[in-house]
Amino acid sequence: MRICLLDLAELDLQEGYEFYEIREIGVGGYFLDSLFAKIDSLILYSGIHSKCFGYYRMLCSRFPYAVCYAIK
Repeated sequence: MRICLLDLAELDLQEGYEFYEIREIGVGGYFLDSLFAKIDSLILYSGIHSKCFGYYRMLCSRFPYAVCYAIK
């Protein structure tokens, strides 16, 4: 399996990191760790999430973010 991040997704991750890091030092890193762990979990769990607008959507439990993905 190959996972590709869109440029807009990378920008969202960077902005999320900066947002949380400004609030408290270290939370931005925790944010990235949490999101990348969810993305890595797609190796095992891709395709089990509900679809929204034609894409699968995996909600993140710790932060108000979702990972939207397609399977090709």
